[in-house]
Amino acid sequence: MVAVFGGTGFLGRRIVQRLLDHGLSVRIASRHPERGEGIFRATSSQLEFARADVSDNALIGAVVAGAFGVVNAVSLYVEGRRQTFHSVHVEAAARVAMHARHSRAARLVHVSGIGADSTSLSPYIRSRGEGENAVRAAFPAATIVRPAVMFGPDDAFLIPLIKLLRKSPIFPLFGRGRTALQPAYVEDVGEAIARMLDSSAAETVYELGGPQIYSYRDLLRMIGAHLGSRRVLVPVPFVVWQMLAFLAESWPRPPITPNQVELMRIDNVASPASAGFSTLGIEPEGIEAILRSSPD
Repeated sequence: MVAVFGGTGFLGRRIVQRLLDHGLSVRIASRHPERGEGIFRATSSQLEFARADVSDNALIGAVVAGAFGVVNAVSLYVEGRRQTFHSVHVEAAARVAMHARHSRAARLVHVSGIGADSTSLSPYIRSRGEGENAVRAAFPAATIVRPAVMFGPDDAFLIPLIKLLRKSPIFPLFGRGRTALQPAYVEDVGEAIARMLDSSAAETVYELGGPQIYSYRDLLRMIGAHLGSRRVLVPVPFVVWQMLAFLAESWPRPPITPNQVELMRIDNVASPASAGFSTLGIEPEGIEAILRSSPD
């Protein structure tokens, strides 16, 4: 049995389904397990749901009990009063890793992100790096997976861009739009993680990027071409974005956060020296697949 934390999230759902497709039984640990009911192709004997909170040691211990594999796909992109990058990416990750070790799980896969760096000035990126360090300290044989920005039919990256570009002939760039991106298809990432749980997967760090690297500007141009008309792309200095994000922080649901602006300054590309999709025998899908399936 494989215990998956965050199994009803954007990536977590794909991990769970791929594990089920591989014939494994899965225990989904989530704060809202009811969200997963009815969305997976599985028999009742193959899948179980557990209400869990990664801040609760007792609940974590109960979830991982008897599991041969544990996957932590819990992530946070916008901080709130109760959850911070550090509490989720570092403290909670350490708890899951500690309980995975105590329960004698054979494998632990921890989902981080490309660019994770414990010395970064960005709170998000720093927390990702510190989280990796905490996981390794608690479970030295853990597998770390760093996906690039992910896309899929229900993503928070490509689909919003398509919708915004469809509505507006003018679109603001982050800076000059030179940030490099290597988007990865979420289904491919889910399959990769399922394969990492195989005992023959020997690498300890994987960086998963798609088949193509784009500048942000070129990506927007590609989407505009798909929509059948050229969009005017207007460079906007990062300092302006930072001011807008700062002003929006007090809103209930801010359209942009300082963390998101900071991430758009940094290239999101897999290292050629790292293990990746090819190591696992996967040929990743490009964003063209989503563009083809998206109505004009």
